[in-house]
Amino acid sequence: MFVREAWYVACTADALHEAPLGRTICDERIALFRDGTGAAVAIEDFCPHRGAPLSLGRVRDGRLVCGYHGLEMSGEGRPAHMPGQRVDRFPCVRRFPVIERYGFVWVWPGEASAADPAALPAFPFLEDPAWAYGGGLYHVRADYRLMIDNLMDLTHETYVHASSIGQPEIDETPCETRLEGGTVVTERRIAGIKAPPFWRAAMQANGLDPDADVDRWQICRFTPPSHVMIEVGVALAGRGGIDAPADAKVRAVVVDFITPETGSSHWYHWGMARSFRVGDAALTESIREGQGRIFGEDLEMLECQQRNLESNPGRRLLTLNIDAGGAHARRMIERLVRREPAAA
Repeated sequence: MFVREAWYVACTADALHEAPLGRTICDERIALFRDGTGAAVAIEDFCPHRGAPLSLGRVRDGRLVCGYHGLEMSGEGRPAHMPGQRVDRFPCVRRFPVIERYGFVWVWPGEASAADPAALPAFPFLEDPAWAYGGGLYHVRADYRLMIDNLMDLTHETYVHASSIGQPEIDETPCETRLEGGTVVTERRIAGIKAPPFWRAAMQANGLDPDADVDRWQICRFTPPSHVMIEVGVALAGRGGIDAPADAKVRAVVVDFITPETGSSHWYHWGMARSFRVGDAALTESIREGQGRIFGEDLEMLECQQRNLESNPGRRLLTLNIDAGGAHARRMIERLVRREPAAA
């Protein structure tokens, strides 16, 4: 179940160099490359000559050259040249709308006429020099909605991430879930605790006593079709939590761009934006490596969960209070899918 009338991250901007890149988004096979002006373009990954994947070819003079027989495709999806052949009657392939912003290439897999640049959610911290960002990419063999469930219920941190960001107080503290317009918010605030290992290291990096008592917050925000931003951090206890002065806290936003590939796989662009020691490249890389290990633990769990669910189709699952964020997100996705022209 996919929302097709929406913007999805296809790749990072720096992933498009001289070679084309193949991606499947919402079951649509797409070839991405840069045209003669340097703009990112996305066309159907299908050569109209013999059906070979265009992404296996190469880019020459802003055209995508099929690696099978050399048919050249323009960024508009039109056949432009082929050795020894006239191509003016060759069929075109589909072109997908593209936006390049925030360091990512975004693709609209739905009807091109419906593509609205204003529908791209705003992520201002990814353009703000007061924030530093580092991240990565995982290919996950699981339904993308399982990742949304995972990110909207951080209770699992106590068990899956016990050695890094998990602690018993998460499991013991109730969370609050609410709707804010078109966004689902799940929030948990914990007062007067010791920071877990990941946040102890962050406190020390920012000149705070890692042994001090802290107030911790986790605010998860789901925005359709599949973006989850999580405000996280710790502040010295009693200093105001998330509203504490900058010299009394370490604050970050966990960035989760989840792009459905098929019904049982997705692309997961993950990262962390932080507002402390933004000029420290070594710290950015250290956090990126640590976060990568944490998300690797999620990947293993989700892929095993997917296999279990496939082996038990139709089996009823329990829904608990902690699942409210993911449940609201799924209902929101279902409503949007029902409104799309294809569904109608």
